[in-house]
Amino acid sequence: MATIQWFPGHMHKAGKEIKERLPEIDVVIEILDARIPYSSQNPLLMEFAAHKPNIKVLNKADLADENIIKQWQEHLEKNDNIKTIALTTKQPDKVMQILDLIRKMIPNKGEHQIITAMIMGIPNVGKSTIINILAQRIVAKTGNEPAVTKGQQRIKITDDITFFDTPGMLWPRIAHENWALRLAITGAIKETAMSHEDIAFYLIGYLMKKYPKVLPQRFEIEQLAVDEYSILEQIGAKRGCLKSRNMLDLHKVSSIVVHEYRAGKLGGLCLELPQEVEKEKLEAIELGIKRDAKIDARKKRRGKK
Repeated sequence: MATIQWFPGHMHKAGKEIKERLPEIDVVIEILDARIPYSSQNPLLMEFAAHKPNIKVLNKADLADENIIKQWQEHLEKNDNIKTIALTTKQPDKVMQILDLIRKMIPNKGEHQIITAMIMGIPNVGKSTIINILAQRIVAKTGNEPAVTKGQQRIKITDDITFFDTPGMLWPRIAHENWALRLAITGAIKETAMSHEDIAFYLIGYLMKKYPKVLPQRFEIEQLAVDEYSILEQIGAKRGCLKSRNMLDLHKVSSIVVHEYRAGKLGGLCLELPQEVEKEKLEAIELGIKRDAKIDARKKRRGKK
């Protein structure tokens, strides 16, 4: 299990700017991917804003598992400082409820005082689309590629609410491989960071355990194979992903599986549960301790030479 690092220079700069701006912020809004509510958080940002009222927006709820979304909302709202709302940008009226939630969380502002909110989220989670809906005009650039927004901008949303929009920022170090794989599956990490083959293997393995009926139904397979590669062979045969001599075009079939998941063609599916994440956090801590011990050992060996 490897530690994944993916932290472009503009994100480092943005983190510093966010920390400096926070004293003047009334409420922090974090946009999450409802399919991966933990992996799509940025612990570094939330460490900065730990004592601020916080709204976690579980976006893309139409692509996620409704029952698991509810589990995540209950889990997140155990913190009194946090309120959640699950939505999809295909329903603008539901998105507009974010403004009412902001006003409820900051009730002490006077009639002519402006509520200042900082809105943040990892790349490709739909932050800019949500801002444009709330502002009822195009004020934030949108796109399917990660890291579209490059710097902070101040946006007047309504007469009483102003946003500071921040660049999409990933974790500076992704300490558990599963978190990186989930981010790659949902498109938060650029295509060049991890191969479709790796993420397709992880996705199929997870679906076999948690949603065993999904793959047979979507790809019309009567008897699903017992391992990931063989399942990709079955899907490849159905989707014309065989090269000469019936060799599997692994990249092509992997891309099909990943893109159909992203598009919601496999159904509303989540890739993590609160209890799974708690276990992974412990594994990440243990991995970090072992990594630090190896670094210390190397330093000692160098010191003796």
